[in-house]
Amino acid sequence: MEHETFPEELADALVGVQRLIRRRLRREMPAPPLRGAEVELLRLVVDRPGIRISEAAKDLCLAGNSVSTLVNQLVRQGYLVRETDPADRRAARLLPTPAAEARLAEWRRRRADLVRRQTDRLDEADLETLAAAIPVLRRLADNLGEEP
Repeated sequence: MEHETFPEELADALVGVQRLIRRRLRREMPAPPLRGAEVELLRLVVDRPGIRISEAAKDLCLAGNSVSTLVNQLVRQGYLVRETDPADRRAARLLPTPAAEARLAEWRRRRADLVRRQTDRLDEADLETLAAAIPVLRRLADNLGEEP
């Protein structure tokens, strides 16, 4: 692989894997279907219950009004509860419902099963290469998150 084309090839490979995982999981998950941004917001709220909408927007690199729209949709679907922040009555804190926690746990289980089935088809050298790449990919994600 040429050094010049590496960034594009890496980005294409990552996007391709993520897109295929999402498509496969979407077909298997029960209704209602959730978009990628909705799943990402649910993951964030389950991992950090009580997070404010503004914090969620920052963490997801989305505009506040976009996150508010996602929150409204997920509240209607019974996956999130919005409560007033006692420290600042103007702000809302987000909490997952048991339905959200169950759905996300099922999504994570199915995602792990899907990836496991596919990585089981790889040889040991490929598995070791992927395992060694995980910390580097996490650093890359951290770097991307820090870029304005």
